[in-house]
Amino acid sequence: MIDLFDIPLIPGLATTGDFLDAAEERVLIAAIDTLDLSPFRFHQWTGKRLTRGFGWSYDFQSGALSRAEPLPDWLLDLRDRAASFAGLAPEEMIQALVTRYDAGAGIGWHRDRPIYEDVVGISLGAPAAMRFRRRRGQGQGQKEQWQRATVPLGSRGIYRLSGEVRHDWEHSIAEVSEARHSITFRSFSDAGGRQSRAG
Repeated sequence: MIDLFDIPLIPGLATTGDFLDAAEERVLIAAIDTLDLSPFRFHQWTGKRLTRGFGWSYDFQSGALSRAEPLPDWLLDLRDRAASFAGLAPEEMIQALVTRYDAGAGIGWHRDRPIYEDVVGISLGAPAAMRFRRRRGQGQGQKEQWQRATVPLGSRGIYRLSGEVRHDWEHSIAEVSEARHSITFRSFSDAGGRQSRAG
């Protein structure tokens, strides 16, 4: 594991610890636990983590983008602070996804959908490891090669994915051994903005 919290490990990756204090963390976890969360679904596959989206919703089955329930009041101040961390205007943070990971839950390798641009995540509860990989190319007769990195996500920390790390690298979250919660804010890409206006 490469432990470089607070240091840009990959261009476009920004992280910092202690974005929240312990009292704020407890309030947010309690608020998430009052929500009606649903298992994450990707086509015919159902994940172990439980989620609820606000602002906008993307249907992985149909590829459709639709408006979702507005961000609740208890998320608005956090959205504004997350936007400030990312150097964005609060209104650019058009989607929020709250997630609860019970023991054994994680996220497989992926890139966020092209309709989104910046990804800003806040970790709550148990720490986790965010893994990154990028294909280095494959020579004739050689195994596929990957460039890899791992960044610890400490409790109450925040991260932003933009630019190179957002578009050129895949990321995943290793399975957790204890309950963890997260809140992820996203902005629209140009394509997402066009799609939202067309709907």
